[in-house]
Amino acid sequence: MGLTVKKSEDLSGWYQQVVLKSELADYSPVAGCMVFRPWSYSIWENLREAFDSKIKDLGHANAYFPLLIPESLLKREGEHFEGFIPEVAWVTKGGDTELDEKLAIRPTSETIMYYMYSKWIKSYRDLPLLINQWNNVVRWDTSSTRLFLRTREFLWQEGHTAHATEGECDVEVRTILDVYAWVARELLALPVIKGKKSEGEKFPGAVYTATIEAMMPDGKAVQAGTSHNLGQNFSKVFDISFLDKDQTKKYAWQTSWGISTRLIGALVMIHGDDRGLIIPPRVAPVQVVIVPIYYKESDRAAVTAEADRVSAEMKKTGLRVKLDDRDDRTPGWKFNEWELKGVPLRVELGPRDLARKQAVLVRRDTGEKLPTPIIGLAQSAESLLEAIHGNLLARAENTLRGLTTEVASYDEFKSVLDSKGGFVVSNWCTHLECERSVKQETGATVRVIPFDSRAEDGSRCFKCGAKATVKAYFARSY
Repeated sequence: MGLTVKKSEDLSGWYQQVVLKSELADYSPVAGCMVFRPWSYSIWENLREAFDSKIKDLGHANAYFPLLIPESLLKREGEHFEGFIPEVAWVTKGGDTELDEKLAIRPTSETIMYYMYSKWIKSYRDLPLLINQWNNVVRWDTSSTRLFLRTREFLWQEGHTAHATEGECDVEVRTILDVYAWVARELLALPVIKGKKSEGEKFPGAVYTATIEAMMPDGKAVQAGTSHNLGQNFSKVFDISFLDKDQTKKYAWQTSWGISTRLIGALVMIHGDDRGLIIPPRVAPVQVVIVPIYYKESDRAAVTAEADRVSAEMKKTGLRVKLDDRDDRTPGWKFNEWELKGVPLRVELGPRDLARKQAVLVRRDTGEKLPTPIIGLAQSAESLLEAIHGNLLARAENTLRGLTTEVASYDEFKSVLDSKGGFVVSNWCTHLECERSVKQETGATVRVIPFDSRAEDGSRCFKCGAKATVKAYFARSY
């Protein structure tokens, strides 16, 4: 059941083995789709609960809108529709009856939601409207399936808000992006770069797109979350208008934003090792696994009784605990299984430990074994889990630093991209033609332009030689 591929030698093969053998997911009989097994769905639930609490504190509420979207609605915003045409899956029949109008299986919900917003928003008193939904979307991607990272159906949340002013809209975009960065850093131990997308990479129909970008060990970027300023582009198309305090009709300013189960794939790639998963403690389905150890039947009762007591004590403190008291598996087999599944902390408890009034705590991130007094064991476990999170974050930050390179010329850009990949940072002109040329020639795209980014005085674009205005992060990506 163990891994047969090393992460450093074949990241793709390693990744597939980890996902399948740790029972995170499996392939579906529908090409391009996947099954979220309980282990990964629990990670998603823990992330969802924390994020949901954050946005509810900010005044957002959850709702649910239909999966099927009439073609006429999807077409209303031309740039938006054009951007999604290649990926839309269509329903053309209901039973044996041909439909009068094709129905799109939700690739995203702007159009169906904004049709309803136009009915609900009539006055400035109806604003802001802050709605989020947790759902699935389908995008008929023809690329090779990579579980979590690239599938035709995935899970996400999508927030859609309407505001009275442009300023409120901008504040919402940045506020949500900060929450996304918190999710990445504080829940997943994943450092990210915050900023804006380029014109060529922004969301179809948006004024601008803000993003958080993460870097994987193979030098490819993952878009970890996006927050879009839609301006009044959709509100004018869908007539989302309101009577303001001055008795004039105005159009709402809107945002949309989302994170997806792609984050689980990023978690696997950045933290896992040659023994399997390492799950950051704050989203781990099981934070602590307790393994009783006894080889004589005469030791069984005392060891299992103490393991039960320790389990109950830890659960009282709010820890997610699993007592593995199976009789048909040896302790060594259990150790390997829970290491493969990435449980952050293991408690080993045997007769010698009882005699010494201790247990042995084993960290998944370092493998360190720590004899620890039984008294206060739950508090010791909590402290270690915090230390594990900090260590995982520090290691990921080292990876990010090591895979971020600043260059001055296009030759250097291509050399770095081909030799080690990662974020390649350079002075750039922001021209769309230049951006398209880099993508066509190298496969790299502008991943993010930090909000405070400024090109060096008098600098020229690394690619076309025009006047540079920003420093941009380019990379190949998933």
